[in-house]
Amino acid sequence: MKFLKILIVLFLLVGVAFFFLGMKSKNGTAPGLVDGKLAECPSSPNCASSEDNTPEEKKVKPLAGDLSQAKQAIIALGGTIISDKPNYVAATFTSAIFRFVDDVELRSGPEGTVHIRSASRVGYSDRGANKKRIAAIRAQMNSQ
Repeated sequence: MKFLKILIVLFLLVGVAFFFLGMKSKNGTAPGLVDGKLAECPSSPNCASSEDNTPEEKKVKPLAGDLSQAKQAIIALGGTIISDKPNYVAATFTSAIFRFVDDVELRSGPEGTVHIRSASRVGYSDRGANKKRIAAIRAQMNSQ
């Protein structure tokens, strides 16, 4: 019985911690362009990007298409566009349970390509969520 009480208390503490991290993630913005490119991923594994300087474990291929198609895909997948400029788009995705906010950024690449960066605002690991999100955006664009 004592073990069960300890387990319940630990579960509640973890839940409260995740709730506060979710609240904290609402305070922030996408980093934007740095010298005309998407910002580098942080050292933590909760980011994926198609920019040339991205470490291999975080690297994804650029999207095939244009910014308009990518924006449509983001909206179709439940993202919210927060900045829309001629060569740059920023969007957010919010997780269902703890309401974590992740940033997705796009910039026009060479003809017919779009560079993409998806990163969590808080936490360390994303359990592959950002790479999966990019794959979902790519699939949505291919189905348009």
